[in-house]
Amino acid sequence: MTNMRVNGLRGVELAVFDLKETQDFYANAWGLQTVAAADGSAYMRAASAEHHVLAIHERKRAGLAAVHFSAPDRAAVDGLHAKSKAWGCEIVAAPHDLPLIAGGGYGFSVKAPEGQILTISCDVARHACTGDFYDHSRPDKLSHVVLNSVDIQKQEAFFCDVLGFRLTDSTARMDFIRCSSYHHSIALARAQGPGLNHMAYEVSNFDGLMRGSGRMKKHGYNIGWGVGRHGPGNNLFSYFIEPNGFVTEYTAEVDTIDEATHVVGTPDYWAKMMNGPDRFGLADPSPELRDAMHGKFVDERNKRCEEIIAEKMAS
Repeated sequence: MTNMRVNGLRGVELAVFDLKETQDFYANAWGLQTVAAADGSAYMRAASAEHHVLAIHERKRAGLAAVHFSAPDRAAVDGLHAKSKAWGCEIVAAPHDLPLIAGGGYGFSVKAPEGQILTISCDVARHACTGDFYDHSRPDKLSHVVLNSVDIQKQEAFFCDVLGFRLTDSTARMDFIRCSSYHHSIALARAQGPGLNHMAYEVSNFDGLMRGSGRMKKHGYNIGWGVGRHGPGNNLFSYFIEPNGFVTEYTAEVDTIDEATHVVGTPDYWAKMMNGPDRFGLADPSPELRDAMHGKFVDERNKRCEEIIAEKMAS
C-alpha cells in the first residue's frame, strides 16, 4: 500500500498548569483562536482549515501530552497501526472514532521509542477557509515539533520505518525529517534526556513574523532567540518562552523539498556551509531559552507543585 504513511503534522497536545492563563496567552499574545472547550481542556485553531493545531489540558503536571499527525484514509490508519504493532511499539489506543469536540475522525495512538505519544488520524473535521480569521501576523499552521532525544538513531528509525518519514538534513545538533514536501515536520535534537524542545508555528511571511513578534513584546514576552534565519530549512525564526515554560517559535519561508532532486545535507556539509544555526550571524539563544529547550522551567514548576501537594497531604 503506497499511501500507508503519515502525510502531515496536525498539531500538538500539552498538559498545562493553568488552562485559563495558557488559553489567554495563545489567543491574545500568540494569535490562535479557541474552537472548543470543556472539562478542563481547550482546542485552538490557526488560520488554516485544520480543526485545531493546539490542544491544552489543565493537569497537576505540565508536559507534552501528544503530537498529532494525519494519514490519507482509514486504510492507512489501520495499516500504520498494524506496522506499529509489528515493530513492537506500545499501542496507547487502537483505531477508533475520535471525540467530536476535537474534530472527530478516526485514529490510533502509539508511543515512540522514547515514550512520546503520537496520534495518527484521518477524516478530522476541517474549517471552511472564509478569510474571517486571516491576519498574516497570526499562525497559519503548526510547522514542526522538535523533540529532545537520547537515542536519535532509534527514534529516527521508528519515524522513518514505521510512519514513512524521510531524512531531509542532519547537523551536529539535530536531524530533520519530513512526512510531506515541507522541509521537516519533526526534528530530533541530541540531548541528555527525552522531552519537548520546542514547537514552531508558521506565519505567512517576514512581515507577519515581525508583527507577531511585536505583539508578543507588547504582551510582555521578549524574544529569546531571533530574529534570524536557520540553515536547514532556510526558515526565518523568532523564539519565545510561554507561560508554562515551553518554547514556542514563529517561523516563515520554510523550504519545500523536490523528492526527485533533494540531496540529504550531512553534518560535515552544514559545518562548512555556516557557523552556527543562524545564517545571518546576528542571533544567539539566550541562556534562559536554552534552559527552556531542555525543560528546565517546566521541570522546576512540576517539582514545586509536587512538593506543595506532599506538604498538604502531610499536614
